[in-house]
Amino acid sequence: MRKFSVTVNGSTYEVVVEEVSPNEVVTPVVAPAAAPAVSAAPKTAPKAAPAVAGSVAVKSPFPGTVLKVNVTVGQTVKKDDTLMVVEAMKMENEIKAPQGGTVASINVQKGASVNTDDLLISLK
Repeated sequence: MRKFSVTVNGSTYEVVVEEVSPNEVVTPVVAPAAAPAVSAAPKTAPKAAPAVAGSVAVKSPFPGTVLKVNVTVGQTVKKDDTLMVVEAMKMENEIKAPQGGTVASINVQKGASVNTDDLLISLK
């Protein structure tokens, strides 16, 4: 028998291993299961408020992470102004205003993970 110390997900376990010859038949022994590790919940964006009635919804075209928000609520923007930058597959993508207007709401913050069709910004 040989004794080993094994670390799995930050928890250290002492393991005893029995050496067997190649011709020997080994009967499996079921050991008690270790308590499941407690993991932190994945960081996701908070649920966004619905778009303001009569506004234009700017949605995420792909999943990614918000790197930068370039506008504030109440700010006037022109068509094709960069509203925010979203990183997807290690590429920085500018999310542009589909039309001119005023920023009614910003539904995500820097560092938030977004999925396809998540509401990013509402314009009115």
